[in-house]
Formats: sequence, C-alpha cells, structure tokens
Amino acid sequence: MSGDNLRQVTEVKHPLVQHKLSILRKKETSTCEFRNLLHEIGLLLGYEATRNLPLEDVEIETPVAKMTGKRLAGRKLCLLSILRAGEGLLSGFMELVPSARVAHIGLVRNPKTLEPDEYFFKAPSDIDQRLNIAVDPMLATGGSAIAAITAIKQRGAKNILFVCLVAAPEGIKKFHDAHPDVPIVVASVDERLNDHGYIVPGLGDAGDRIFGTK
Repeated sequence: MSGDNLRQVTEVKHPLVQHKLSILRKKETSTCEFRNLLHEIGLLLGYEATRNLPLEDVEIETPVAKMTGKRLAGRKLCLLSILRAGEGLLSGFMELVPSARVAHIGLVRNPKTLEPDEYFFKAPSDIDQRLNIAVDPMLATGGSAIAAITAIKQRGAKNILFVCLVAAPEGIKKFHDAHPDVPIVVASVDERLNDHGYIVPGLGDAGDRIFGTK
C-alpha cells in the first residue's frame, strides 16, 4: 500500500478489541458468541470512529452547582449498514449513539459483470448534513464497500467514514483508489487475500457466521 493509503487507515490496537477479535476469529466460536462479540467490538470501534465529533457548550446544573458542560453539536450521525453482514456491527454503534439515524444498502454480485448491483437503499434525506459511518465487518476485495460509498455520495453525502473488523491490503488499496477522501477504521489489517477472495487469516464469511447460514 502507498503511504497515502496508510495515512487514511486507523488500526485500533486497544487490548479489548484485539482480545475479542481473536475469540471471534476462532472457527469453534458459536453463532451466539460470534454475534455478541461483534456487538461488543462494534461498540469499542464506535468510540474510535466518533473521536472527533464536534461539541458545543451547554449550561447545566448539577446537584451542587451550575456549570458549562459539553454536548454533541449539529445533526447526529447516520449509520450505514451494508447488508447483510453490516447488521452485526450496527447494533454496537446504535447502543453507543442511540439517537443516530440509520441507512441500509443492499448489494448483490451481478453474475455477468461480477460487480455489485444495488437492490435496496433507504436513508435519511439529509445525509449531506451528517457524518455518515458505513459499517461492514469485512473489507476484502473492496467491491461492496466501494459501491456503498459511491451510492451515498451520489445521494449527497460528503462527510464519510468506513468502519470494518478486518481488511486485506488489496481491499484497502482498491477502496482508496476509488474513494481517497474516506478514512477507514479497522480492528486488524490482515496479511492478504487468497485465490478465492477471502481474507487471510480472516474469520471466514462474516454474514454466514452472524446468521448461522454457513
């Protein structure tokens, strides 16, 4: 990867994230435990992803005295879940910011072009005025993530962040070739893609493991 791509990637090395991710990766981890861990890691990644949210002063009164506190300024977040696996990360973010708006995009691979085709999109009308955080556990080849970000940009979104669990260097490069203005927050940048487009060492198919369809 180029230096520019690396500067746009934040790899979250927090001990709890790395510990939970190791359990999540294990092939013996049950569907229930996988979902719970993904929720917990989503909550932790959410702290990093929202680190730079703008604040404004607000006057409040504690049981002891009046003071100037802080609150989030402007419109709240929009969380974009890339179906179907994005739902696994979404719940942690929603617990962290329950007032956030939520968008969904559904993509399916076209059997002729092998590119993602959009089959569903629903989002707030004012995504151009919000920080849009797109969530998907995997950034492998980059196709779905690129298509999702392209879709919200076409609807006016400008302030965008992409959050995932694990990413392949090949996917990061392809993503930032297409969207150099969109930072990535990830729990782990893994080694590579294999010949079948799976991340190595990865964690398998996140959607199948979340919903028990493997």
